[in-house]
Amino acid sequence: MAEITKDMTIGEILQKKPEVAPVLMEMGMHCLGCPSAQGESLAEAAMVHGMDIDALMDKIAKLA
Repeated sequence: MAEITKDMTIGEILQKKPEVAPVLMEMGMHCLGCPSAQGESLAEAAMVHGMDIDALMDKIAKLA
């Protein structure tokens, strides 16, 4: 399975590992289809949404 990093855009992540979508939605990131998701890194999106990027990365890692 493709490795996901916090520097990848949300669009890249969803292309490589679509099963991450429910985790992002559960954490409050409901803009997966918006234009920002194509150019914003996961770390940037987490910051904008007030999320702990390390907690988010842990949840994503558990999908592997």
